[in-house]
Amino acid sequence: MSLAIAVGLWGIRRQNTLWGDEAVTYQLAHRDLSQIWHTAQHVDLVHALYYAVMHGIFGLFGGGLLTLRLPSVLAMSVAAGGVGLLGLRLAGPRAGLLAGLVFALLPQVQKYAQEGRSYAMVCALVTWATCALVAGVTHRARWRWAVYGATMLPACLLHEFAVLALVAHGVTLVVSRVPRPVLKAWSVTAAGVVAGLSPLAIGSAGQSAQVSWIDGPVRLYGFLTVAIVAVACALAPLGARGPVRLSALAVPMVVLPVLLLLTASLVKPLFVDRYVLYSHIGIALLLGAWADYFLRRRRSARLAWIAAAAVLAALVQPSLSLRTPQSRSNDVTAIGAAVRKEARPGDGLLHLSGRHRILTSATPEDTRFLTDLALAQDPVSSNTLAGVELPAQDIAARMLEFDRIVAVRASGAHSPTDPRDQAKTATLRRHFHEYGTTRVNGARVTVYVRDHDLPPEAGPGSDGSGASGGVPK
Repeated sequence: MSLAIAVGLWGIRRQNTLWGDEAVTYQLAHRDLSQIWHTAQHVDLVHALYYAVMHGIFGLFGGGLLTLRLPSVLAMSVAAGGVGLLGLRLAGPRAGLLAGLVFALLPQVQKYAQEGRSYAMVCALVTWATCALVAGVTHRARWRWAVYGATMLPACLLHEFAVLALVAHGVTLVVSRVPRPVLKAWSVTAAGVVAGLSPLAIGSAGQSAQVSWIDGPVRLYGFLTVAIVAVACALAPLGARGPVRLSALAVPMVVLPVLLLLTASLVKPLFVDRYVLYSHIGIALLLGAWADYFLRRRRSARLAWIAAAAVLAALVQPSLSLRTPQSRSNDVTAIGAAVRKEARPGDGLLHLSGRHRILTSATPEDTRFLTDLALAQDPVSSNTLAGVELPAQDIAARMLEFDRIVAVRASGAHSPTDPRDQAKTATLRRHFHEYGTTRVNGARVTVYVRDHDLPPEAGPGSDGSGASGGVPK
């Protein structure tokens, strides 16, 4: 746990930058609980509990950047302790110690230990639910199954894909051939968890458009590599303590959540690695037990230490890069700073598309003197993430009232399909020329000038290099 805290605190501010999802957490957690609830009726219901938790934390400790990320650091350290306890119970003290250390150093664990999102909390709850599962199999006390259910249900309510860990637990019990009363107790508890999750699952299904950005092809190579390594580690005679073998617990945790989400993605793209971050519990247990196995063999101990040193050396570069703004898919602080640099008071501001308004919301001072041309109702008063926009024809008419417009377009954005966004791009194309573009992590910030206001030396696409066009202030 100490290593996990130290690694989590290392570079936690990430040069005082935020990325888009963290900006959403920051914005929503500052709203009243009633506003969070009303917003969840429209969008992000799946994260409503997390926002409520963060609202309470902000109320107690203030709503700064450290307060945003420290809960994830602490949650991941709690998860590391749980992984160590699982390794201790299933393979011995040294295996437990090594598993906890490995878990804290895994790159994905390091990444989400420093994010203001729910994934570290989910990982911690799933870890300790797994500890309760193992204890329930061993001691068969009813209260242990109550603890298991009371830990799994919040994990699922924080992010509903945590329910896939429930499937992995069921397979572990079947493979372990536990007595029928134990399997029955787990089944009753699992049914209670699913019943408690059902309202959230049904409600969030109506917000499925929110994950429309997940449109990439299903890539199996990374999963197959991890699965093969997991099975290979499991083939070693890892110490078995009690009725549940370590490999019977770890392999389903590594394979099943990812496999099930990948399979569902064949119908509708849903797979994002952070949604099943808790699968790293199994990876850490297998690697820790594997290292312990080789250290117990004198002839292989030296090889194990050499391999450990090589792995630690290989982790240095990923660990360093994870603590830079470029390690995330966007940097909303850089986007806002680019808007402030390129704009001048009185300019119009346009978001392409409107749902990306969150990209300029991190620092209100960046856009204070600009007019949001499409906004009819702000996010807070409308109980939305990005606000409510004007009708398409009103946006176009309002754009023509301005001689300069600063447009923010997210990187990788597709051709607009919303009529409002189509009106924005059509009006820019017909009546404005691009004067200069600044590219930052996650977006392009472009200044457009009305044709009659365009300087003689500037022309369409004059900034072909993609650098700032030197817009006069």
